[in-house]
Amino acid sequence: MKPWLNIVGIGQDGLSGLSDAVKDLLKKAEVIFGSSRHHQLTSTLDVSRVHWPKPFDLIYEKIASYRGKIVVVLVTGDPLWFSAGIQIKDFFIKEEIIFYPHISAFQSVAARMIWPMSEIEMLSVHGRPLEKIIPYLQPNQKLIVLTSGSETPKEIAELLTDRNFGKSKMTVFSSMGDKNEQLFFQTAENWKKSVPSFNTLAIECLPAEFCDILPKTPGLSDSVFKNDGTMTKREVRAVTLSKLKPTNGAVLWDIGCGCGSVSIEWMRSASNSVAIGVDKRADRCELSSINAINLGVPDFKVINGQAPEALHNLDKPDAIFIGGGLSKEIFEFSWSQLTTNGRLVVNVVTLKSQALLLELYSQYGGDISQLEIKRVEQIGDSTIWKPLTPVTQWSIEKK
Repeated sequence: MKPWLNIVGIGQDGLSGLSDAVKDLLKKAEVIFGSSRHHQLTSTLDVSRVHWPKPFDLIYEKIASYRGKIVVVLVTGDPLWFSAGIQIKDFFIKEEIIFYPHISAFQSVAARMIWPMSEIEMLSVHGRPLEKIIPYLQPNQKLIVLTSGSETPKEIAELLTDRNFGKSKMTVFSSMGDKNEQLFFQTAENWKKSVPSFNTLAIECLPAEFCDILPKTPGLSDSVFKNDGTMTKREVRAVTLSKLKPTNGAVLWDIGCGCGSVSIEWMRSASNSVAIGVDKRADRCELSSINAINLGVPDFKVINGQAPEALHNLDKPDAIFIGGGLSKEIFEFSWSQLTTNGRLVVNVVTLKSQALLLELYSQYGGDISQLEIKRVEQIGDSTIWKPLTPVTQWSIEKK
């Protein structure tokens, strides 16, 4: 199949910033798709134009209706870096498309800040929740963030300050590559700048002295989760996640998710990972959703329902955690849905559940262990070891 769909990255410098080959392509184009700004940047071209529709999802069928013609879709910067090009590529087969990358906003900001790109986390809150930056708030971490408009830097400054990162240095660049390019600088806690709507934000994360650092590695303090007292405790959670093995893009089913601590740490640990939590108690589902937002994984999907019925029609899991309500029916359905090389971990505390776990272990194999944790506690003038409830853990991989 001959390619007919051309996804072209363009900068604020418009046609002058494009290669001769791309300029020739635009002159031959029979139709150009883009935003109002993209069309303005290429206004000297005499060509049929289509503006982004609302809702945006209508764009795919609209592009497809021109199949066979020379079609150009204009996007900002690199079409495959937090761009509409990513969604468009999923709708068409790769033989139909050619991509023409341009210098991205990330590269432009890194060059202006003199930051090596290998040392930066590159994020987007354009059309995404601001909370997605929370897992990346680490001492001395450098962030470059694509924003949604003129108010986004102020909103991020408030978030940083609320998270005890108010001393962080914020630099906003607008209209990069244009004669009207501007720079705005201030610390988050003092941010009062008014900036243009088209901007990109650089952040050097600097914590306050009393800031509680929340690493992306598993084992966050129990205290950072809102809970009703029933949750997978820190030490057990760390072991559990080591056996679930969070990986890029992997899907976790968290059955009996409680306050969501395992799912939330799963999503914080691996880029683009997905977690689906199921719990029969609505109050615990609500706690999970609150914790997900507070800890920077607002995409955590929580279902109030009874397993295994609530598990039907979900995305196939790469890992499954059963932290409550183990039954033979739940296990058998979960196991049938688990992908090859998938991991399943079950934690139980009652004798009845231990008996079922041992029965399943004898049939399927895997590894079984008992986790006994003791924490120091002060009683009056004395310091003692206080044991937590022992947890029996079964882990197995599907081959």
